[in-house]
Amino acid sequence: MEQSMQGSNGPQVAPQARLGDIRVPVQPRAADRDRIRQEPPGDAARGEHTHAEPPMPQPRSAVTRPTPSHVAVQRSAVPYLGDLDSNATRPVGPRPAVPHPAVARPVVQRSSVRGQIVDALRTALVAGELAPGEVYSAPALGERFGVSATPVREAMQQLALEGAVEVVPNRGFRVIERDARELAELAEVRSLIEVPVMLRLARAVAPERWAELRPLAEATVRAASTGCVATYAECDRAFHRAVLSLAGNAQLVRIAEDLHRRAQWPLVGGATRQRRAELVADASEHMSLLEALIDQDLDVVRSLVREHFAGAG
Repeated sequence: MEQSMQGSNGPQVAPQARLGDIRVPVQPRAADRDRIRQEPPGDAARGEHTHAEPPMPQPRSAVTRPTPSHVAVQRSAVPYLGDLDSNATRPVGPRPAVPHPAVARPVVQRSSVRGQIVDALRTALVAGELAPGEVYSAPALGERFGVSATPVREAMQQLALEGAVEVVPNRGFRVIERDARELAELAEVRSLIEVPVMLRLARAVAPERWAELRPLAEATVRAASTGCVATYAECDRAFHRAVLSLAGNAQLVRIAEDLHRRAQWPLVGGATRQRRAELVADASEHMSLLEALIDQDLDVVRSLVREHFAGAG
């Protein structure tokens, strides 16, 4: 017997000695298995093969994270309307703050006092209220317009840059004296700029676009009939500006309007009453030119454009 237990590798431990060191788990009975199935899983529920295994990780939804001390949270369960199941619930906690849309502050439109004075002085120049050769002080003009001398002085400096007045030290601003030659030179420059553009537009612009300018041409006729030089000057520039704008060149429009405004300043000794007939004739040329542009009569357009700038004033 002892020989059969030794084998070729040497003596072996008797089976009775090993059985005392081996722990055999007790197998549950049928009643115990039913009880285990009914009990909820937890740390106390242990079965086979769980003695040396790490604990199973809990689902993410069951993990409770600490709430910051500065946030008071009252969690409860309410129906979650985002789910398809009406009985589904989700915990309610601090929702992320939804930023309110920024309320746009109303932009306060404040007209520049300086700009208003510039426009008023330009109108006075065209109307002949500021006589060529006369010197006007900023305080006196400020009292006339009901403002301080500062915006008037800034406005007169703007007119000095445009060539309407010149600075007289310690006195004010003198209105430039212009003669017929200067007026003819301005008309020539305007013709060199605007005539080629209008002839090109006459071939490129559709009649429907020209018809849209009819209200502006009619406005020049009404302004001319009143005899108000300042009102007609505004309408006249508006019509020419609209025509040149069809070329799509903003620099062209700006330069042409500056020349047009300078050409409207009165001459030395010029009387506004003598220009009423000229205003009516000039306005009628606008209507004739526009009709020719609508009819696409290039020969008539060429003749009217050159005639219009030859007598521009």
